[in-house]
Amino acid sequence: MKESTVAGLKVRWTGGDDGHGGGQGPLVILLHGYGAPGDDLVPLAREIPAPPGTRFAFPEAPKSLGPQFDEGRAWWDIDIMSYQLAVLAGRTQELTELVPDGLTDVRVRVTELLTGLSSANDAPVVFGGFSQGAMLALDVALHCDVPLAGLALLSGTIIARGEWMPRLESRRGLRVVQSHGTQDPILPYEVAEELREVLRAAGLDVAWVPFRGGHGIPPGALTAFGSLLSRH
Repeated sequence: MKESTVAGLKVRWTGGDDGHGGGQGPLVILLHGYGAPGDDLVPLAREIPAPPGTRFAFPEAPKSLGPQFDEGRAWWDIDIMSYQLAVLAGRTQELTELVPDGLTDVRVRVTELLTGLSSANDAPVVFGGFSQGAMLALDVALHCDVPLAGLALLSGTIIARGEWMPRLESRRGLRVVQSHGTQDPILPYEVAEELREVLRAAGLDVAWVPFRGGHGIPPGALTAFGSLLSRH
């Protein structure tokens, strides 16, 4: 594994022809979730059944959450207690309308990163993330015109509804792998189902991977991810 800095963000590289992200193979860019360390998703490069030569890039979120999160990081701040109380009160639709503070700024940085990495060669690019990283990946995809071969939304949800919905058709035909646990205690399963339906209604090609479990990434999602990559 090697590290580089792109758009002011640390990026960890693995896979490719040399094990350090080298070569001209397909590029997978994955964004980690809230409170996770920057290298949290790196092991997925060994678990996804990807074609030989596939390169993996794992950007690190810019915000440090400090010692209480074991130096975990975030793409934007979340008031966890307020969020959990809103979920318990059944105000999930209200939460989907919110545009998080800091989303616009981090969108600019990650768009710059995505643009820079995708323009380095002509290889297909699959973009995505887990949890908060999945939300950011979809937000960036809807606000930019960088060509994508696929999108991976692993345990994500709807945010910024008013901004997202008018933009969905701009990605018509895009292949999406979306997974979510039926017992997810953090991001409600029914909102993930709604996200699946609005994506499909807008013409995106969604491979839906529900699973019995909580907030995580199941083997079935990795298999579906590998199937998406094998098309390229």
